[in-house]
Amino acid sequence: MTYYVVLVLISLAVSTQSLPPRIIASKESICYPFSFVSREEWNARPPKSISTQNLPVPLVVIHHTYIPRACYSQSECSRSMRAMQDTHMITNGWADIGYNFAVGSDGVVYEGRGWNRVGAHAVGYNVNSVGIVLIGDWVSAVPPKHQLDAVKDLINVGIELGYISLDYKLIGHRQVGATECPGEALFNEINKWDRFTHAL
Repeated sequence: MTYYVVLVLISLAVSTQSLPPRIIASKESICYPFSFVSREEWNARPPKSISTQNLPVPLVVIHHTYIPRACYSQSECSRSMRAMQDTHMITNGWADIGYNFAVGSDGVVYEGRGWNRVGAHAVGYNVNSVGIVLIGDWVSAVPPKHQLDAVKDLINVGIELGYISLDYKLIGHRQVGATECPGEALFNEINKWDRFTHAL
């Protein structure tokens, strides 16, 4: 009996070694190297349903909100998160806020659906991507440097934790949909980033 229990424990240990740390560890055990606001902290509604993402994802899709406009404090950005979630769930009829993460002009990352849930941000590409939205209208203005840096830091953490592929590709929403998103100024900015690709 003891021999059987030991074999089961060894089997479980081996089977979890290949899983990303976020799946093995509780959310509370991850310390992000930047300011991070969880769903609970911005008072998110519970999702209507959850679809689990296949990891690691090979694609990072950058968005802007246009509306809500840029936010510069946690309280203001949290209101923007709730407004987006209301629009996505009530008006659009989606299961949750569409994006996996949002970043405010306060330089803070806000948890949307998170790493391991399929988003609703780029039709046809949701199942193999993480969608990151920069809160604000970035058609004619580039987001503040600390907002851009927070996006880059989030991507790097995603790679380190095994949620984003080492050889991922970075694109703007307009490359996979009929939209001006993520805004002309922001799109021109991400063209300069590592892993940006003009064609999928």
